[in-house]
Amino acid sequence: MANKSLIKKITGSREVLLAVILILLFIIVTILSPSFLTPKSLSDMLKNNAVTIIMSLGMLCVMLVGGIDISIMSSLALSGMAIGMLLKYEHISGTVLPFIIAILIGTACGFVVGLVISRANVPPIIATMGFMYIYRAMGYLISNGGEWASAAALGEFKDFATSNFLGLNCVIWVIIICYVIFFFFMKWTRTGRKIYAVGSNPSAAEVSGINVKNIKLMVYTIMGLLAGLGGALQVAVYASAMPDMQQGGEMDVIAACVIGGVSMNGGRGSVIGALLGSVILATIARALPLVGIDALWQNTIKGVLILVVVVVNVILQRIADRNALRGREM
Repeated sequence: MANKSLIKKITGSREVLLAVILILLFIIVTILSPSFLTPKSLSDMLKNNAVTIIMSLGMLCVMLVGGIDISIMSSLALSGMAIGMLLKYEHISGTVLPFIIAILIGTACGFVVGLVISRANVPPIIATMGFMYIYRAMGYLISNGGEWASAAALGEFKDFATSNFLGLNCVIWVIIICYVIFFFFMKWTRTGRKIYAVGSNPSAAEVSGINVKNIKLMVYTIMGLLAGLGGALQVAVYASAMPDMQQGGEMDVIAACVIGGVSMNGGRGSVIGALLGSVILATIARALPLVGIDALWQNTIKGVLILVVVVVNVILQRIADRNALRGREM
């Protein structure tokens, strides 16, 4: 009975299932490479994947309303390139101001995307594909055709990614703060509940008095804000600003959400799920070089592992749904 109860508990929660998968991954990788499970290794893993981990929160909001955004890494590149050039030519300095400028640029990018989708009713995949090219081209334009900002040009801004506060790297603190804010926002605020309502049934949400267009505009603006933050973090962590940075990285953000159980059809997903999904993806990315996988095979194996995790998650979710159905019938 105890074993059955434990199995039922494990299969009854999407987040618990993901946590079990993550623990198993940690065990397997540690067996293959004992250096993986060390504070420095884990800190480096989180820091190097901070952009994906943080931007998964924005994609969670977008996917909850049944949308998608493939322009996010172009927004990131535009935001990061803007502050890189400003720092390089000494128009700005310090740490706080570059972060503010990058976040404002990203927010503006997301707002424009949200306007086109929510007001002009352009399908999200089409709108964001167009803006993906527009924002990436703008990044190249402000870089004077491909110029980049090196570590020497960034001054003290690059030191943010190597600084610690209370024993933790500052980049990891940014991750923690973002997830605490979004956990509270999605779980305990009226606006968070409206996002779920719009994704579950837009027509019913409209009838109940929710302004669906404004909610859609808001989630794309939030996504843009986090893309701007990601741009600043990308520049700080890698101590460089290049117009082609994170090209193709939007697929990792979407994959993290899908692994985390966020529905592509909207209405289902959680902050904890997005966190676990992105950490699973980060673990896979960190593990492959550690266990000696050739660089040519890393993307193939990464893709296969993502599919395996998703399939296992879906199978276990179906078991959970059947168990819940039996419980209602009893």
